Amino acid sequence: MFRRKLTALDYHDPSGFDCSDETQFRNCVVWLEDQKVRHYKIEDRGNLRNIPSSDWPKAYQKYLQDLNCPFGDQEKKEALDWLLGLAVRYEYGDNVEKYKNCPPLATSGNSDKAVDPLVNLDSNSPDFKAGVAALANILKIQRHDDYLVMLKAIRILIQERLSPEAITKASQNREGVPVALDKHILGFDTGDATLNEAAQILRLLHIEELRELQTKINEAIVAVQAIIADPKTDHRLGKVGR
Repeated sequence: MFRRKLTALDYHDPSGFDCSDETQFRNCVVWLEDQKVRHYKIEDRGNLRNIPSSDWPKAYQKYLQDLNCPFGDQEKKEALDWLLGLAVRYEYGDNVEKYKNCPPLATSGNSDKAVDPLVNLDSNSPDFKAGVAALANILKIQRHDDYLVMLKAIRILIQERLSPEAITKASQNREGVPVALDKHILGFDTGDATLNEAAQILRLLHIEELRELQTKINEAIVAVQAIIADPKTDHRLGKVGR
């Protein structure tokens, strides 16, 4: 699960690393902080470096919180994968020129054909599950046992809220129309002129919301009518008489 990222970071034994081995896991976390992440000052890394200590889990939990990691210390694989991704990002940031000049990978003869990135997707892969869980945490999407369902929810949220079109639409300022409140009858009197004016404003806003709701209802009716307004007749079912 972690071999590619560990290899990219020049870890000493990427193929033999076992996340379930507590000693290897702790050593890897300390190595990442010392060599790649470097979030703490050297003198502040003592608790994290004290691998045999029974208080190490507390130091590790604090470390994740200080990094704003979306995973807790109980989510072992997801948290480590997130740390590795952070380390890769920092490694690239420290050596931009080095990696910018890397030659591109050789492409196959069918490179001109569009390739669906989901074709070879393994939904049971720990990498896939960790990535989906991380996105769900960032976007505040409720966790689900089926990671494909979570991925679908993430796609819908991004399309509806985070797409360029949605952001442009949300950022457009709606120009208001001046309204003379004295021309609108409130229908009741609170006994206070200021409260009466506030009530008139609230009523007008409510009417505007009702109009928007009515527009959406009309659109839904039109959509349904488009489906049922042109029924196909099956003459085989017809008969004359009783």
